[in-house]
Amino acid sequence: MSHHSRQLDFIPLGIAVLTVSDTRTIAEDDSGALLIERLQNAGHQLVERSIVKDDIYHIRAMVSGWVIRDDIQVVLVDGGTGFTARDSTPEALMPLFDKVVEGYGELFRQISFQQIGTSTIQSRAVAGVIDQTLVFAMPGSPKACTTAWDEIIAAQLDARTRPCNFVAMVVKDSERCATRSPRSSQQPSEARS
Repeated sequence: MSHHSRQLDFIPLGIAVLTVSDTRTIAEDDSGALLIERLQNAGHQLVERSIVKDDIYHIRAMVSGWVIRDDIQVVLVDGGTGFTARDSTPEALMPLFDKVVEGYGELFRQISFQQIGTSTIQSRAVAGVIDQTLVFAMPGSPKACTTAWDEIIAAQLDARTRPCNFVAMVVKDSERCATRSPRSSQQPSEARS
């Protein structure tokens, strides 16, 4: 089980929130609003928010534009992860990932099983790293966004979480994962300047 180190400081990250929906507007986007509230309450900064229609190329274009920016370290994507004909978020993101965070989807479904039973198999929550930017995609319901943020993402975006977190991957000079070997800890941490 993870815990916080009192010897380390919290490092605020720049986060963008993308809602994938053919019908929602900003005023109706409860899931995006929930994620924004959660990330700001945690101490992170909302850099940008947008809604795109559920289309592979619109999703890819938005995320690709964000991951090359120096002020965005994390992208949260809600919606488009189901099995309907219009759900295309995983298909949009997976080809962009340099590395897939396989445990995220597995853990999301494990936690969701306690809440919604076997219906969780219809969730295609995915996460990965694109050019040192973390991307987490989750179902578009407020409850699913709460589960993803509260149970998984928040701790992994907190530099105080031990034994490991993702902050070292996206922020220069952040302390490396405590479980890494001394050899890998000596490798220079490359981050966007």
